Amino acid sequence: MSLAVDDVARMLIVLAVFLLAAHLGAALFFRLRQPPVIGEIAGGVLLGPSALALAAPGASSWLAPSGTPTAHLLGAVYHLGTILMVFLAGLEMRPGGQGAERKTVLFTTVTGLVIPFAGGLAIAQVADLAALAGPHGSATAISLVLGLAIAVTSIPVISRIMMDLGILGTLFARTVLTVAVIEDVLLYVVLAVILGLANVQAHSTYGLPELIGADGTGQYVAYYVAASVLFFVVLLAGGRPLFRWLSGSWRLRVLERRSPAALRLVFLFALCLCCMALGIDPIFGALLAGVAMADPASAESPGLGLLRGFALAFFVPVYFALVGFQIDLAHDLDLLFFGWLFAAACVVKFGSVWAGARLAGRTRTWSTDFAVAMNARGGPGIVLAAVTFAAGVINATFFVALVLLSILTSQLAGVWLARSQRRGHGYLSPDLDGPQSTPQQTAA
Repeated sequence: MSLAVDDVARMLIVLAVFLLAAHLGAALFFRLRQPPVIGEIAGGVLLGPSALALAAPGASSWLAPSGTPTAHLLGAVYHLGTILMVFLAGLEMRPGGQGAERKTVLFTTVTGLVIPFAGGLAIAQVADLAALAGPHGSATAISLVLGLAIAVTSIPVISRIMMDLGILGTLFARTVLTVAVIEDVLLYVVLAVILGLANVQAHSTYGLPELIGADGTGQYVAYYVAASVLFFVVLLAGGRPLFRWLSGSWRLRVLERRSPAALRLVFLFALCLCCMALGIDPIFGALLAGVAMADPASAESPGLGLLRGFALAFFVPVYFALVGFQIDLAHDLDLLFFGWLFAAACVVKFGSVWAGARLAGRTRTWSTDFAVAMNARGGPGIVLAAVTFAAGVINATFFVALVLLSILTSQLAGVWLARSQRRGHGYLSPDLDGPQSTPQQTAA
C-alpha cells in the first residue's frame, strides 16, 4: 500500500517523539535509582491527556489521530511491543538457583500466591465492580483480573533492583526469583483464560474454539484452561529441545548462519500463531518462546542479543510510552478506588508472603524484606492492565489504577530494600561466592 509523503513524515515524527520521550524518561528515572520502565511510562504520560493535552490539545491529538495510517502504525507497534515485552519476560523466567531453600519456596509460594489470588476473587465478590468492566468484560473476568493484580510479582523489576544493590547472588535474591517465576506462570495462564472469555463476550472467538463451538461460558472456560495448561506443559518440557533441533536442522541452518536473530523471530512468531490457532492470545506463545530460547547454562547467543537489543531500543520503550499515553489522570483516576485497591493489594500480598516465610522458619526481619520484595508488580502488572484494557475487559478507571499500583509497589520495593541494606541486614550483603552475573536488562 502506497502512502502519501505527509503520512510517512507524520509516522516518522510520531515514532521519534514517542521513542525520545520513553528513553529520556528511562534515563532520568535510572539516575534517580528507579525502575526505567516507570520513566518510559512517564514519558508517554507527558504526551497524553494528563499533560500535553491540557496545555496544547491539538498537539497531543496530532500524535495519534484515530483512523489514520499513523494510528494503525502505532497500533501495530503496540501489539508487537506487547509480544516482545512478554518474550523478554520469558527469557528471565527461570529459577533463581539451586541455593534457594525448598521449604521457604514451598511455603511462600503457597501462601503468597494462593491467598492473594483467592483474596482478590473474594474482594471482587463482595465489592460491586461492575462499573469497572469494559465493553467485553464480565463478572468472572473482572474477578480474575483483580486476583492477578494482587498476586503477581515482577521478575525483571525485582531482579534489576537487586542487581543495582549488588545482592543478586545471595540466597535471599535467588529465593525471591524462584517464587516469582512460579507466580508469573500463573499470571499468564490465567491471563490467557481472561482474554479467551473476552473474545467470547465480544463474539469474536477465533481458531479452534470457533471451529468446534461451545455451549455456554462454562465450556469455554474449561476449554481455555485446558488448552492453556496443555500448551504450557508441552512447550515447557519440549520447547527448548524443539528450538535446538530447529536451529540445527539442515533446512534452517542457512537462516541460522544468515541471521540468527531472524531464526529466533520466526520461532517466536510461529509459537504466537500456534496459540492463535488454539484460540489463545499470542502473548502466551511469546512467553514460552522466551522460555525455550533461554539457556541458563551458557552465555546468551549473538542472535538473541541482537533481538533483545533492538526490542529494548525501540519496541518495548515505545510500548510503555503508549501505555502512559493512554493514562488520563484528570478524568480516569478514581482516588477512592485506587486507595482501597492499593491498600488491599499491599496488605494481602505482604501479609501472606510474610506469614509463609515465618512458617518456613525465617526471622521477622528477613520475612519483612522478602514480603516487600515480592510486592513489586512492575512489568507483568502493567502488561496485565494494558492487555485487558485493550481487549475491553476493564475500563479506563481500572486500567489507570492497575498501572499506578504496579509503579508504586515497584518503587516501594526498591526504596525499602536499599534502606534495609544500609541498616546492615546480613542476607542483603553481596555474596562473593554466589553468582553476581548481571541479569538481562529488560525494560520492565
